[in-house]
Amino acid sequence: MFIDTHCHLSSSDYDDIDLVINENRKAGMEKIIVSACDKKDFEEAFLLSEKYKDVFLTIGYHPEYVDDIVPADIAELDVLLKKEKVVGVGEIGLDYHYTKDNREAQIALFEQQLALAEKNNMPVVIHSRDATEDTINTLKKYKVKGVIHCFSGSLEVAEIYIRMGFKLGFGGVVTFSNSNLYKVVEKIGLPNIVLETDSPYLAPVPYRGKQNSSKYVPVIAQKIADILGLSLEEVASVTTSNACELFDLK
Repeated sequence: MFIDTHCHLSSSDYDDIDLVINENRKAGMEKIIVSACDKKDFEEAFLLSEKYKDVFLTIGYHPEYVDDIVPADIAELDVLLKKEKVVGVGEIGLDYHYTKDNREAQIALFEQQLALAEKNNMPVVIHSRDATEDTINTLKKYKVKGVIHCFSGSLEVAEIYIRMGFKLGFGGVVTFSNSNLYKVVEKIGLPNIVLETDSPYLAPVPYRGKQNSSKYVPVIAQKIADILGLSLEEVASVTTSNACELFDLK
């Protein structure tokens, strides 16, 4: 059985969510954690978590929406984090890929949400794009643990995050022929890894370019197994245990 620790699930992306959930279950997905990181997605995310026993949530404000967040939104997030089936704060972080002009505002939003995670003793799911140094320096200010979502950095950066108590999230990119992430996977081993899809984005080979889904987690797991010379069953067991421990999933 597998856990997808990071996906996006909404009617704007999928025509038939019942079908998606059923296909996930047939593929051996025990649980999926839906990342609701835009406030307009919160309501539907909670409805999905109520409808499906295997859907859990992380909620937070993605850095790309920084200009839309007001103090009342932070207060609302603090309330929502206490709702049933919310297992973490995320995805939150820093993204300088398109602009650094709002760097200070991004860091401020990131810190506000890290403070909520620390206050509520919840794990965080970190989005960091072209912002590694600021991400690490900001995280060091708070007593939090969690996942570095869609990890794509060097072994040196991976080891820094691991020493800080973070797991690394690996998804479809690890299967790409032009990816060097296998070098990181080889060195850090299963205890530091959780599986994710970031669906509907970043489908693994041989589905690259198509709509992604949690049902492809076993494909990602098989790639991890091949890299480490382990069985698929062992990868499933250890990564599921890692996710359950981190997100307190029963």
